[in-house]
Amino acid sequence: MQFICGTPSEAFLLMRLLHTSDWHIGKRLMDRERLPEQEEALLELVRICEEERVDVVLVAGDVFDTFLPSADAEEVFFRAVKQLAGERRAVVIVSGNHDDGIRLAASAPLSAEEGIYLFGGGRHPHAGSAMRGVHALSVGEHHILLENERGERVYVNALPYPNEARLKEEKTEELYAQKVARWIARGEEAREAGTPYVLLTHLFAAGGKVSESERDIELGGARIVPLSVFPQGAFTALGHLHKRQRLRDNVYYSGSLLQYSFDEAEIPKSVAILKTEGENIVLEKEVPLTAGKKLVRLEAAGVEQALGLLGRYEGAFVELTLHLTAPLTAQETLSLRDANEGLVSLIVRTQASAAAPAVVRSALSSEELFTEYYKSVYGEAPSAELKEAFLQLLGEGA
Repeated sequence: MQFICGTPSEAFLLMRLLHTSDWHIGKRLMDRERLPEQEEALLELVRICEEERVDVVLVAGDVFDTFLPSADAEEVFFRAVKQLAGERRAVVIVSGNHDDGIRLAASAPLSAEEGIYLFGGGRHPHAGSAMRGVHALSVGEHHILLENERGERVYVNALPYPNEARLKEEKTEELYAQKVARWIARGEEAREAGTPYVLLTHLFAAGGKVSESERDIELGGARIVPLSVFPQGAFTALGHLHKRQRLRDNVYYSGSLLQYSFDEAEIPKSVAILKTEGENIVLEKEVPLTAGKKLVRLEAAGVEQALGLLGRYEGAFVELTLHLTAPLTAQETLSLRDANEGLVSLIVRTQASAAAPAVVRSALSSEELFTEYYKSVYGEAPSAELKEAFLQLLGEGA
């Protein structure tokens, strides 16, 4: 007899799930294409599924970066989810705020036959083939009940990015948190007591930490959902925020597939492995992701120091803040670009000289005003040639 994992008793008591989110397939870093990195990272997920004996893959939204992804991005997506499902696994996906839910779920009737269950625009997937290792026992607009070969079950309350327009409701005086609680309750209706339960959704939970790569994040707090809304008996697997974070023992953001902004440079990327434990689902461990280029933030005082730092980070994307006392020359800029082709952001900060005594500006000539301004910005006086050019522009030159 072949056991799935661990001891014989463990093998028949566990159902294992992988939680991931915010793939943002097609997303670029400034002018840099990242589709090959995204494809590489998705292949890494497939490898992790095999090594960790995963039964169910949970994808908590923002599969794509835009409502209208390119054909190349869609090809990467469909190829990846087919490999994630493999011969026996189930993949459950809810749409995020960057996804067109209707477009994403358009292939739901076909993809269910491959073990891929898409929840997006009101159209729910079919049950699919009962011959697969992990298959659907029942599917509705807001839920799916899955069972593996050993008879272990998990109930997924699938709530795509929730707002009134997407859920075809009029705006009312009802608070957003109350609406979310009502939408969550609707997805619980088909659950039988005692079945391990996951809430899979894409929203902004109170206490979550944002990063620079999240666009259109809810502002002002009106769309922030308090933790009290999430069911105590469920493991809430969240997407939307790109930094992995655990808000409660059973409320978790897996974070984005890759580092998508430079403030994520020190934050490791990972996926979460969950397991059933009786009637509960618990976080077993975080598995690091190694695919994709790393993002690095560097600071340097002068071009020479910057060149030395850039040479240490070949193969990474770099944001460099350069502290200078004079403007960069064209040749210096070129040398920095040549030092590391991954330099995508160059921020130059000039240091002003020590505070000068106050002067009465009305008593200064145009040349003196220009000189004082230049010194305040660059910390030194302008050259004679630059002053002459400025005065000529004013019509005061020789």
